[in-house]
Amino acid sequence: MSAQKSAEIAARLDRLPPSRTVWTIVILISLGGMFEFYDLFFTGYVAPGLVKSGLFTPESLGFFGALHAIQIAGFGTFVFSTFAGLWVGLVLFGRASDRFGRRPVFTWSLVWYMVCTAIMAFQTTGETVNIWRFIASVGFGVQLVTIDAYISEIMPRAERGRAFSINQVVLFSIVPVVALLAWLLVPLQPGGFDGWRWVVLIGSVGAIIVWFLVARIPESPRWLAMVGRLEEAERITADLERRVAAETNMRLPEPRVVLHEAEGLGSFAEIFGPAYIKRTVMLSLFNAAQVIGFYGFAAWVPSLLIARGITVTHSLEYSFIIAIANPFGPLLGTLFADRIERKTQIVLGLLVMGIAMAAFSQSNDPATLIVLGVVFTLASNVMSYAYHNYQSELYPTRIRAQAVGFVYSWSRLAAAFAGLVIGALLHAYGVSAVAIFIGMAMLVGIAMIGLFGPATKGLALEQINS
Repeated sequence: MSAQKSAEIAARLDRLPPSRTVWTIVILISLGGMFEFYDLFFTGYVAPGLVKSGLFTPESLGFFGALHAIQIAGFGTFVFSTFAGLWVGLVLFGRASDRFGRRPVFTWSLVWYMVCTAIMAFQTTGETVNIWRFIASVGFGVQLVTIDAYISEIMPRAERGRAFSINQVVLFSIVPVVALLAWLLVPLQPGGFDGWRWVVLIGSVGAIIVWFLVARIPESPRWLAMVGRLEEAERITADLERRVAAETNMRLPEPRVVLHEAEGLGSFAEIFGPAYIKRTVMLSLFNAAQVIGFYGFAAWVPSLLIARGITVTHSLEYSFIIAIANPFGPLLGTLFADRIERKTQIVLGLLVMGIAMAAFSQSNDPATLIVLGVVFTLASNVMSYAYHNYQSELYPTRIRAQAVGFVYSWSRLAAAFAGLVIGALLHAYGVSAVAIFIGMAMLVGIAMIGLFGPATKGLALEQINS
């Protein structure tokens, strides 16, 4: 009876027409997730200020300075701490939203971010900055995984692609903001306080405001039904139906129950079972590869520009101009997100990223560098919304968050070490070596998704995971 009810709940959600009610939920949870993007992207934009403050000398780094590779690229320790913390958070708490629910895990990870990041802003050595960076990242590392699981479960199947593109329009809208703040504040010391510290604190204050907004988000009815909380699932689903029907002034179509998933919580071992092992390996390798290009450029763009002969001040200015392009990639995706197969969008995005990075490494003209940076950014963000959607579709509700958390964790681990590698390559061989490194990673990502990824466009989650 419970499995039948779960299938009914899923079918009722999938048949909802486009509505302000459901899209408002997507916007609200996206606003909350915006601060993980704020946090991730200020990594690169505050780099010149952190270095200027003397925080990444071997003496200031403490035990971090003991590693020779890290001494080559002191700021690489900050990138490493960021992604190492995100990886640990996913490994430790990836199962949390499957166990406790999407909404509470999302809410409290936001609180963790606010507190720990604010503490980090007041640290005076590279060692303690890196420690608090790591702790903060552990707390909110699971946030995007929870958002992805939630959106895939709440949205009708015909609009899942567009929902993820709109989600990332909102998330990436914060990137020009943090780039502008860094451009205006990082070279200065307002009130005698380093500009980079102001950039960090502004993110924490903004997250407090958003925390009150996300209180309006309901729990995922699919998750509630899966764990046997049928009355709550029924109440939320019925409320959504009532509001959508009133808003659209139409009678909702009859739900079509296709398949039902096994009820109850799944085990971590199921990720490696015969039904999902191929997807798990494919997505793990893909995530490790794609992040080298995505954050390899985003986290290092001011430093890459400086290496091409641009001054620190102008590198932040040009980085801001490039950053403006961030929301436009997924915004462009709203035109084709549900029309073109998800895996095709991912492969084409990776291909354009590799070509743009290769051209970027050979140019010294500021205007050309900006144009290539914009092209790279647009392509990477189309790829980003498509793969966040894609990987959340490839696992059933009972293990969705922990499975996506596991495969996504490889992107965090790869990014941690890629930051060190890119720093070392940039120092020793210049931007061309970084471009070769990124290009090889893009080829791996293309092979994984292009050759081994299943099709998902237009299918119910239960069909994809039958």
